[in-house]
Amino acid sequence: MSDVPANCQPDNESELEHPEAVVSGAFGLARAATYAFITSDERGRITFANEAASDLFGYSIDELIGANIDLVVPERFRASHEAGMARMVRNEPSRLAGRTIEVTARRRNGSEFPAEFTLSMWRDRFGLGFGAILRDISEWRARDERLVQLAHHDLLTGLPNRARFEEALDARLAAGNAVGVLMLDLDGFKEVNDSWGHSTGDAVLQTLAIRLPAWLGEEAVFARFGGDEFAVMLPDAGDPPTLAVNATTLLHAFDTPLRVGCHIFHLGVSIGGAVGPTQGASAEELIGNADLALFRAKQEGKRRFRSFQPAMRSALLSRLAMRAELHEATREGEFVLHYQPQVAIGTGRIVGTEALLRWRHPRRGMLLPGAFLSHLEDHPLALEVGHWVVEEACRQAAAWRDAGHPFIRMGVNLFAAQVRSRTLASDVAMALRRHRLPPGMLELEITETIVLGVDEADLEQFRELHRQGVGIAFDDFGTGYASLSSLKRFPLTRLKIDRSFVRDLMSERHDAAVVRAIVQIGNDIGLDIIAEGIETRDQEALLLKMGCRDGQGYLYGKALPAAQFADLAQASGSHKRLAG
Repeated sequence: MSDVPANCQPDNESELEHPEAVVSGAFGLARAATYAFITSDERGRITFANEAASDLFGYSIDELIGANIDLVVPERFRASHEAGMARMVRNEPSRLAGRTIEVTARRRNGSEFPAEFTLSMWRDRFGLGFGAILRDISEWRARDERLVQLAHHDLLTGLPNRARFEEALDARLAAGNAVGVLMLDLDGFKEVNDSWGHSTGDAVLQTLAIRLPAWLGEEAVFARFGGDEFAVMLPDAGDPPTLAVNATTLLHAFDTPLRVGCHIFHLGVSIGGAVGPTQGASAEELIGNADLALFRAKQEGKRRFRSFQPAMRSALLSRLAMRAELHEATREGEFVLHYQPQVAIGTGRIVGTEALLRWRHPRRGMLLPGAFLSHLEDHPLALEVGHWVVEEACRQAAAWRDAGHPFIRMGVNLFAAQVRSRTLASDVAMALRRHRLPPGMLELEITETIVLGVDEADLEQFRELHRQGVGIAFDDFGTGYASLSSLKRFPLTRLKIDRSFVRDLMSERHDAAVVRAIVQIGNDIGLDIIAEGIETRDQEALLLKMGCRDGQGYLYGKALPAAQFADLAQASGSHKRLAG
C-alpha cells in the first residue's frame, strides 16, 4: 500500500472498526474526483493518478504510473521544479505545501495550459510522499484577459481606450521622456451616421483604426476616446516642429477619400497637439492642452492643425467666465430683443422686422451678438434662450397689434439646439396660439450650420411649420458650403442675400454676379428675396433692377428697442419713405 497517501489514512486505525473500508473509500473518492489527482514519491515517480488526470494531460493511467512527474512540467520549468523537490526532501521549509497557486502544465501533445495547483506532503513508513490536485483554469484566465481587454481597450475598434492611453502617457512622462500628443476629431462624420446609419459609421471607425497607425508608423500609439475622437502618442515627436510634421501627414492622408465597402466617404480631420513635459507634465494636463488646441482648430474652420499656445488657456478661462455670466444673464432676465426694419425697396414701407438678441450687461452695457453669440450657441442654455426669443417676439408682435400698429412680419433667428430638441414645431405653434397670432406673421431664419446638420426627422419639423403657414428663411445664403440641393430639401419661403455681397455690389463684378444669380434662382422657384446690409441708394436701385423686392440695412434703420421701432413702423405705415 505504498501508493496510498498518509493523509488518506486514519490517524488511529485501532479506533476504527473497518480501516480497509476507509482506505478503499479514499481511493474511490480520488478516482472519481473531477479534479486531477496525482501522487509521487520523493524521487518524483508517479504513484497514483485518477481518470481526471489522465483526461487533463492526455496520458493513460498506465503511462502515468511510474513515470517521472517532470512528464507534465514544461521543459523550461523542470530545473526549478527539481530544485524545489530536492529542498523538500531535505526537509527545508517549502512555500508551496498547503497553498493553492497557479502553474503552467504540459499535455502529452506539447501544449501548455494554466492550472490551479495545490500540493500536500507527508512522511510515512515508506518515506516522503507528495500529492497534487490540479485543474485547468484556461477559461478563467481567458475571462480575466477579456476583462482586462475590456478595461483597457475600445470595444468597437480594438484600440486602447482613454484609461490605457493615459496610463502609458503618464509612464513615459514619469520617466522624464519627451512625447507629443495629437487629439483628432473627424469632420463630416455626423453626416455618415445620418445618411448611412450607425452600422456604416461603425465600419468607418473600424477602418480608420487600421489606417491611422499605418499613416504614422509603428512608434505611434493610437487610442479612441469615444465617438469620432482619437488620440495619438508620439514618442519621437517631443518638439513642436516634429509634432507639426506628423499632424500634416494625417491631414494629407485624409485628402484621399475613404472607401468602406461599396461607399466612398470624403472625411476631414481637425487636429490639436501639445508636447510634454514642457506643455504638460501629466497625461491629464497634456491631453487637456492638446484638446484646447483641437478646439481652436475647429473654431478656425476645421480640417487643420493647431499647436497648443498658453494664450489658449487664457481664452478658455475667459470662455468659462463668459458661460458663467450667461447663466447669470438668463436667470436675471438681462436679454432683450431689438428690431431692425425690413422694407419694400422703392417705397421704403416697413413690411417686416428681424428680432435681434441683445444683452443688457450690468457692467459692460448693451452688448451686440458678436460679443456673446458664439459662446451661447454651444451653451446648454441655447435651447432655453431660443425658446425665450420665440416667445418674446410673439408677445411683442401681439402687443403692437393690440396697440393698433400696422401688421408686419416678424423674423426670428433659430439656434441649432432648438432644431435638435425635436420640439420646434410644437413650441412655435404653442407660442402662436398663446398670443393669438396667425402663423403667416412669423418667419424663422435658419443658418447654414442648421441646414448642414439636419436629418430627416429635423426636416419634418420644418415641413410641419411650413404646412401651418410659418415662413422659413435661409439666412446668409451663398456664403458657405450649403449647396443648391438645400433649396430643394428645405420647405423655404425666402432667401436672404448676405451683406458681404451687398457691400461691394457696385464695385465688384463677382459680387454683383452672385447677387443676380441668387435673385434669379429665388424668383424662378417662387421664393421671396431680401438683401441685407443695404447702406446706399445706389445699392438699393441696383438690387431693385435685379429683381430684389425687399431690403434690410442701415439705409432704413438700425435695430431699435420695441417702443422706438413701433414709432418707426407707424411712420412707415403712412407710406413715407424711410430716410437713410
